[in-house]
Formats: sequence, structure tokens, C-alpha cells
Amino acid sequence: MNESSSYPVFPFSALIAQDALQQALLLAAVDPALGGVLVSGPRGTAKSTAARALAELLPEGRLVTLPLGASEEQLIGTLDIQSALRDGGVVFSPGLLAKAHRGVLYVDEVNLLPNPLVDQLLDVVASGVNIVERDGISHRHDARFVLIGTMNPEEGELRPQLLDRFGLAVEMNNCFDSAVRQSIVRTRLVFDADPDAFRARHAAQQAELEQQIHAARAALSSLDFDDAVHARVSELCIDAHVDGLRADLVMLRAARALAALEGATTRIDVNHVERIADSVLLHRRHERQAAPASLRETPKQEAASRESTASDADWGYLPPESAGTAKVKQVRLLAAKKA
Repeated sequence: MNESSSYPVFPFSALIAQDALQQALLLAAVDPALGGVLVSGPRGTAKSTAARALAELLPEGRLVTLPLGASEEQLIGTLDIQSALRDGGVVFSPGLLAKAHRGVLYVDEVNLLPNPLVDQLLDVVASGVNIVERDGISHRHDARFVLIGTMNPEEGELRPQLLDRFGLAVEMNNCFDSAVRQSIVRTRLVFDADPDAFRARHAAQQAELEQQIHAARAALSSLDFDDAVHARVSELCIDAHVDGLRADLVMLRAARALAALEGATTRIDVNHVERIADSVLLHRRHERQAAPASLRETPKQEAASRESTASDADWGYLPPESAGTAKVKQVRLLAAKKA
């Protein structure tokens, strides 16, 4: 649903003590193909406030919310087959993906969204194109947007396969620093008392951020990686025991987005890699002692993942969670076919 509200949006530049979240959101704004940002944390940590604030900085200034009860047709759109058969033309009714183009698609409690919808959503984020097919008729349209998914870990987890599809992840925590809490509350009270005056005081910073995003998008293709950057990315991903190469690719793209955002003119350096590594690896680490508690599965969920992995392996797929077991099953399957 296209979110429209007459109430002023809290400025992105006025957010307090959210440096990691602001960086991740800005990187996704510079390069939406990163795969979006997953924001995990308890209620009341300003996750939705940050999403709305980012949308205001983008070209269309649009934030579209995907409700939990949305159907596939609401998400991707529909084709009027009768009109196509009668008139020979495709009549397409846009879904939420089309409405979010050049803006933000916000999914609150993404962990409660049906897995097929999440998977389809992430496919479109990666490609930037939505394809709708029905009865041999198809329609495609651009769908480039910043995906922001939020979740409260107490209400359930995303499966590891879906976690990995999100480009960046940030974990929000309750603030127990008295000075910081007071600063946040005071700032919010000032905003609520006179939103227009508050926004006016931050107008210059907001305009600067908009210009930074615009310039960074234009500069992305001109930035190159050297061997030192590639080597550091590989080292970090190997140390984190990540599955596959998605983390390496996302880390390189995120480092490039950061370099572009900060006005680099020729290439990315290792410092850019170091500063974005946490948001790339947070939800991909396989070292349990290093992984945040909010992204771990319960024993019941681990059992469900193992069942899913066994099923996938029987069809020849090799999910990363149990590649060794899956390979054995695949070999047996192939041997049975040859026999």
C-alpha cells in the first residue's frame, strides 16, 4: 500500500545513535542491487522511523508498505487475460513492486511474511525487474527500489536461506546509556512540538544527503577494485565461514557504494571494506559464538531447516547448511537413475 501521510517525516539527518543503520540504509540507497537491508531489533528502536526518513531522500520520495497479508498478485501485479485475448494487448494492473519503483519498499515483521513471497521479493531486488506471467502471456517492468525489512526476533526468525539473500543486516539494541536516551527523547519531543521548524533546521543537511546519494549513484561505475581490496574481502569472508560467494560480491559492492558516497574519485580501498564488513557478515557468520542471538534458530527451527535441506537435496540442490550430506544423497540419486 502506498503510504501517504500529512504528518511530517522525521529527518534522516536528525537520527541519533544509529550510525550503523544509517550507513547501511545509505549504501542500499546508492546501490539498491545490494539486496536490501534487514533490521533486527526489539520494538521501539525507531526501525520504521528510519525507513520513512530514507524514503524522503530518494528521487520519488515514495515509501510503499507491504502488508503481511498481501497476496502474490498484490505484490507482483496482475494481467487481464480476457482483455489480452479480446483486444490482443496486455493490460497490466501494477502491484506493490511497480509502485515502489525508485522509492522504498518497507516490510515490517518480514520474518512473518510467507517464505515464497520473501523469496520472490528478493529475486526482484537482485534483478531490478519484475516479470508477471499468466497463461503464456507475460509482462515485465523495472522495479528498482530499496528494500527494508524489519523484524523483532522474539516473534520468529527468517530461514538461513532467506537471511543470506538480504545484502546487509543491522541489529538494533535497547539503549541503556542515560545520556543517549535523554538526547533521543528530547529531540523527539522538540520535533513533535513543531515539526515544521525542526525540519527547517535540518533542511540543509537533508539536501546535502540527497545530493550525496545522487552523485554516488552516478560515480559507481567509475570506481574500481585493486588486488588488496579483493584479498581483504576474501580473508574476511573465509574467517566468517560464509557459504558460497554471495558475501564476497555484496561486500565488494557495499565497499564501492561507501567509497562513492564519500566522494572517492578512482578506486575503493581496504578501509572501505573494513567499515562495511560487519553489516555484510552479521547474518552470514557460521561461528555461533560470534553470531548475534537474535539471528540464531531455535532447536525446532533447526529441525525444520534440516528437513527442508533433505528435501532439496533429493531434487539435486545443495543448500549450504549441509552440503556434505546433500552431496551423498545426490550421488545416490544419480546412481539409482543410472541403474
